[in-house]
Amino acid sequence: MAAAGGERSVPSSSDELFQSFYTEVKQIEKRDSVLTSKQQIDRLLRPGASYFNLNPFEVLQIDPEATDEELKKRFRALSILVHPDKNQDDPERAQLAFEAVDKAYKLLLDAEQKKRAVDVINAGKEYVEHMMKEKKKQLKKEGKTVYVEEDDPEMFRQAVYKQTMKLFAELEIKRKEREAKDMHERKRAREEEIETAEKAKRDREWQKNFEETRDGRVDSWRTFQAKGKTKKEKKNRSFLKPPKVKMEQRE
Repeated sequence: MAAAGGERSVPSSSDELFQSFYTEVKQIEKRDSVLTSKQQIDRLLRPGASYFNLNPFEVLQIDPEATDEELKKRFRALSILVHPDKNQDDPERAQLAFEAVDKAYKLLLDAEQKKRAVDVINAGKEYVEHMMKEKKKQLKKEGKTVYVEEDDPEMFRQAVYKQTMKLFAELEIKRKEREAKDMHERKRAREEEIETAEKAKRDREWQKNFEETRDGRVDSWRTFQAKGKTKKEKKNRSFLKPPKVKMEQRE
């Protein structure tokens, strides 16, 4: 509906806006889906791709509501475009692009992983819609025209895209932090395991050495005792010498 005074029209509801958003996304996907092999490789390896490619639907340029059959067809078409065999003039970059496509496809074949990806996209959309409502509430309170830039389907699409990418990035950062923490704990556990094993080895070696030298220690102790007994006997004999008899003085 056109607004008075040449103002931009405002969609009647968030559902209508969302439908407009997805219609445009599909048009973009249809346009981009016919990119050449080189263009697809460039798209998949563009600066920031490590975060852009966290969204498997973005990698495969397919709607989250696509069927499994549509997903399979899209994967085949895109994987052929970026396959190293088809791009022998740039096989290394083609390999990286192919791996990104393959990873995204395998992720979406997993029902649980696919649901998580869809949940992130929905969370991004819900966040943008919430922020739009808050902005409009503030505008209404200030007596201003209740219109925000996200009312424009293109701006709404961009806002959802940015928020979705941000959410995927945050999840990836948390995943890496957990992975690093788990690796550290595994390393510490391994070090403790090695230390325990080394201590047990030292204990066994000490016990073995103790057993092997027992006879020698016993013999040494017996010899020591025998020598001590001999010295004692000699000492005792010296105490048993008869006292010297003094000669009686003559009268």
